[in-house]
Amino acid sequence: MLYQYLGIDHVQLAAPKGCEEQAREFYGARLGMMEIPKPGLLKGRGGVWFQCGIHQVHIGVQDDFHPARKAHPAFHVQNLADLRSHLLGQSIRVQDDEALEGADRFYLSDPFGNRLEFLEWLK
Repeated sequence: MLYQYLGIDHVQLAAPKGCEEQAREFYGARLGMMEIPKPGLLKGRGGVWFQCGIHQVHIGVQDDFHPARKAHPAFHVQNLADLRSHLLGQSIRVQDDEALEGADRFYLSDPFGNRLEFLEWLK
């Protein structure tokens, strides 16, 4: 085999037209992800990009937007309990789930209804 997978470069989530400021508030201010500039040729399409560890989260505009309620990214977090407390302190509702052996995790919905998972693997 002459090729190999190196991992995931980014995850793209869809949002409705005009979502940029709400995405900046949620992913930037509330979740603490740093916004990164979109390449010049892609700026006209709308949306906003964020850095998440070594990966990126792209919020892209979709004309016939419908939120992803089942398919979702799972963010690997260190100190998940601190993130949970931080989110609850901002009145962000989290849904706990203990069904994954060896991990603590919870879910929440972004402002557009997309499902997001946050997890920490136990040692």
